[in-house]
Amino acid sequence: MALAIFAAAVLISINEASFYESSQATAKIEEAELTRRSVGQLLRTMLDAETGTRGFLLTGNESYLKPYEEALAQVDQNLWQLRNLLGNYPAELAEFELMAQHISRKQAELDLSVRMRKSGKDEAWKFMLKTDVGKAHMQAIREQSEKLQATSLAKMDTAHDKINKSLMLSRIGIAAMGLGGLLAFYMYLMQTDALINAGKREQQALQKERARLEKQVRDRTARLAKLATHLQEVREDERGHLARELHDELGALLTAAKLDVARIKARLGNSLPEVSERMEHLTVTLNSGIALKRRIVEDLRPSSLSHLGLVASLEILAREFADRSGLVIRTSLDPVELGGSAQLTVYRLVQESLTNMGKYAQASHAEIKLHNTDKTITIEVSDDGEGFDAEKVAATSHGLAGMRHRVEAAGGELIVDSEPGKGTRIRAELPKPR
Repeated sequence: MALAIFAAAVLISINEASFYESSQATAKIEEAELTRRSVGQLLRTMLDAETGTRGFLLTGNESYLKPYEEALAQVDQNLWQLRNLLGNYPAELAEFELMAQHISRKQAELDLSVRMRKSGKDEAWKFMLKTDVGKAHMQAIREQSEKLQATSLAKMDTAHDKINKSLMLSRIGIAAMGLGGLLAFYMYLMQTDALINAGKREQQALQKERARLEKQVRDRTARLAKLATHLQEVREDERGHLARELHDELGALLTAAKLDVARIKARLGNSLPEVSERMEHLTVTLNSGIALKRRIVEDLRPSSLSHLGLVASLEILAREFADRSGLVIRTSLDPVELGGSAQLTVYRLVQESLTNMGKYAQASHAEIKLHNTDKTITIEVSDDGEGFDAEKVAATSHGLAGMRHRVEAAGGELIVDSEPGKGTRIRAELPKPR
């Protein structure tokens, strides 16, 4: 009887100890699983907020703000839940607080972008959209969430180890329970495996959603590039239209006025010296107006491109700029065969480079090169001016941005090589037409 009681007490003690350890481990698994789910939900919520914000910024449609506002309302609840779950784990709580700081900064960035878009500050929100600040915050949030999820999985693994040890001890101690104990053990393993598989499925779903969102960002970026190209083409069309109007209408008016002055001057002769002097001054003024009109028309839409070709147009452009600015400009231009849009791209590149040179470079010598290679056309504009740090070009430098977009839209590549005190070299490579 004493041995039976002792054996029963030992079995009960082993069973109770095993039960206690298993309960504690199961509680930790549930807590870790809830933490991991909450972290995953928080990351998805931030992605929804970012997607809604980008949709509103790109389209201006306030219907895109609905997921953004719902996501922001959900974020605070998720943060509160995670803070309660991690309250007893100082190390994990510190990681969580760091992630919460990045989330707060990301929320501030999204809120600022939305307010700027609503207030019509287009340059400001576009600038924020092009910067990598938001991407850095999201990357930091992802990294912290992955750390928290990895910690939760480690807790689950540790809890699983404890459970397995307890079950093994119980199996040895209460072998008499036989089939019932084995069946319970099997059912518990099935439940654990189901939890692991559920976690894997959730992780796969999260990765799939992330890939879908990244694809959306790439597609929208491509659409923005197409829109910028279209706006550039519309601008050139408007320039051409304005140039034709100035040439046809204003040119006709100025020429007619000049002919009328000539007729009046011929009739007056030298009978009225003062009037003749004023007529001469008026003729000079009209000639200046005609020359100004011609220069404006050429700046808007160089007629020499269609009449004389690219090489001659660049020679004329360099000569006229040298006359106006006093720079010594050398040219080395090979004959090339390019389509109309590609010729205009090269011409605008050289024109914008010379304009920037005259404004900022403080140069005395410049050189323009146009060369044929086996597969590409290379255009290069260089000067001996003050130069600048090419790595610190401000986002508001629309001249360089416009040149880069023109060249890339034509399938080429733009390289800006400059250092303070060492001049500037702008080089573009365009593919030859097939």
